[in-house]
Amino acid sequence: MPELPEVTALAAFLTERASGLAVQRVDVAAFSALKTFDPPISSLTGTTVRGAERRGKFLAVKLDQMYLACHLSRGGWLQWRDEMPAAPAKPGRGPLALRVHLDGGCGWDLTEAGTQKRLAVYVVPDLMEVPGIARLGPDALDPALDVAALAELLADRRKQIKGLLTDQTAIAGIGNAYSDEILHTAKFSPFKLASSFTQEEVETLHAAIRSVLTDAVERSVGQRAATLKEEKKTGLRVHRRTGEACPVCGDTIREVSFSDSALQYCPTCQTGGVPLADRRMSKFGVRT
Repeated sequence: MPELPEVTALAAFLTERASGLAVQRVDVAAFSALKTFDPPISSLTGTTVRGAERRGKFLAVKLDQMYLACHLSRGGWLQWRDEMPAAPAKPGRGPLALRVHLDGGCGWDLTEAGTQKRLAVYVVPDLMEVPGIARLGPDALDPALDVAALAELLADRRKQIKGLLTDQTAIAGIGNAYSDEILHTAKFSPFKLASSFTQEEVETLHAAIRSVLTDAVERSVGQRAATLKEEKKTGLRVHRRTGEACPVCGDTIREVSFSDSALQYCPTCQTGGVPLADRRMSKFGVRT
């Protein structure tokens, strides 16, 4: 799933490539992805791209007085085309969800891989009309989310820190991959309760959030949309590296699987050398 660094980079990429270009037409290939109908998608024809921005994990393209906002979800992506097909996109079972044609024959596709179709597209005059954006908590890289604000956010929350970091209503922009990376950097168990953090631990977590995300943004911005996924993979130290050696201590990276996701961690760095139980096999937090 594209997270804060990748969506930041996609917004920068679109701002550079598309600003000043007018929309010739928008083809909808997956009507289930379109979540708004007034104003209609056809109202974007003739508008001019004024830039793009990120809100949490949402990508929002400014088109005169309107926004074309999207949440790429787990399997979604943006593909830039210097030359767009002339024929209108046909609805079907393929990965294409939406195609935006711009002046000069260029434009971009929104695609979604896999069978679970969760990509969401909105046409709105105000981004706060997008329910997911309206519910966002403070952005993970907002300077206002300082140590004191993070401490207040964690206090009295009897929720595992992994779940809190990925809760967009608590902190916006962090998903499954970067929460794994942040917790590995900070050396905390993903199952540690948010309410149990000491002041020193809050400071450590805050520093890890800032360093991991800032480094990922710096590596991502300037990349072409086509190379962003690979750049993300190369920068991850534990996420999706089950069975590999931890780059910090050399221990084997472990995994805990859930019904529709998985987390990765290093036992030596994060859990005192004790492997966590796979939640599919046990209701307990550690392997006995």
